[in-house]
Amino acid sequence: MAENSKQQIGLWTSTSLVMGNMIASGLFMLPAALGMYGGISIIGWIVSGAGALCLALVFSWLSKINPQATGGPYAYTRDSMGSFAAFLVAWGYWISVWCTNAAIAVAFVSYLTAFIPSLENNPLMAVITGLSAIWLLTWINSRGIREAGFVQVITTILKVSPIVVITIGGLFFFNAAHFVPFNLSTSSDISAITSATTLTLFAFLGLECATIPSENVKNPEKTISRATLLGTFLTTCIYIASTVAVMGLLPPETLRASSAPFADAAETIWGERGRMLIAAGAVISTFGALNGWILVQGQMPFAAARDRMFPQVFARQGKHGTPAVGIILSSVLVSVMMSMNFTHTLAETYKFIILLSTLTALMAYLFSSVSYAIVEHRLNGMTSKNYHRYFIAMLAFIYSMWAVIGSGEETVFWGFVMLMAGLPFYGWMIMKNR
Repeated sequence: MAENSKQQIGLWTSTSLVMGNMIASGLFMLPAALGMYGGISIIGWIVSGAGALCLALVFSWLSKINPQATGGPYAYTRDSMGSFAAFLVAWGYWISVWCTNAAIAVAFVSYLTAFIPSLENNPLMAVITGLSAIWLLTWINSRGIREAGFVQVITTILKVSPIVVITIGGLFFFNAAHFVPFNLSTSSDISAITSATTLTLFAFLGLECATIPSENVKNPEKTISRATLLGTFLTTCIYIASTVAVMGLLPPETLRASSAPFADAAETIWGERGRMLIAAGAVISTFGALNGWILVQGQMPFAAARDRMFPQVFARQGKHGTPAVGIILSSVLVSVMMSMNFTHTLAETYKFIILLSTLTALMAYLFSSVSYAIVEHRLNGMTSKNYHRYFIAMLAFIYSMWAVIGSGEETVFWGFVMLMAGLPFYGWMIMKNR
């Protein structure tokens, strides 16, 4: 895959992959969820951002050690903890990605109703619209990573632009009284910060995305590290600044009751035009995130298939050097999952599976944090010069474990069941290889 320089991406495309996959539909709703805590929720964002930057540093260091590690977390885990741990990462992450893509496709159709109201009451049209987006982006990603990267750069710019406009506009209409009292909840300050952090930390999922298509990245030993850190830092700044702006524009009681806080904030400045601007931003945001995650969904099984831990069909490449078969097979599963959401009987099951998919993605963070400590010790031992790296890796692990605990007991239970369901699959691949 790396032999064709025309199918490689650079720093800004890699950075847009990180930012575009992190900034999805969730951001547009989070200020309302945080409204019940008031200004103190900003500290939650800061804590989450610090944890995410620790993870970004871990992935940055791992990418420098093994710059050609296609599959990112899977490859890092394989090299330090063996094939079984790596299989669990690949299995869980692959399931997580195509479930997440289905959720993003549903969100895309939902936001599109602002411009096509008939989608809201016509399930068939909604399904066709969602499927059209999935398969258009599947075709683009099968054509080559540069084409998919171009779409990612454009959609990232377009999705970030209205958020930046709201943030800057909020400075001129900012009302500091909306932050008094600083803690609006009935809980203690520590409890409120903890709750706000739990709500926000899931917004950072995707920071590892630049590491996954590493063979398609120019100068991966430098580009992946820079893209991961830059993308995570810029996204953290956008999250915090935009939340402060929305809270400064909307009174706390209005914010808590809002079903579209960014749109309501824009309306206070520019009226209905502002609301439509944010609606367009949300549509582009979900479309861009869907593109980025479809790019990723073929890379993880591709890397595992090359190691004979996934069926060889996932290792097949198209004429453009992409894991086209893996992308297409994953999109079939995405299409099925998305269509399920438009049937009343399966909707709740679908939402639960999405929650589980978030948990399985976190497994990649836990394994990668430990993997870095192992590799660092293997290469350099433990000295006064690298103590800080072990400490940051430990913080990244604690942050990831906190996210797992925040998912709830039932989700953790079923997440464990989902991971263990892959054991027969792993056993079958081992028997077949021997």
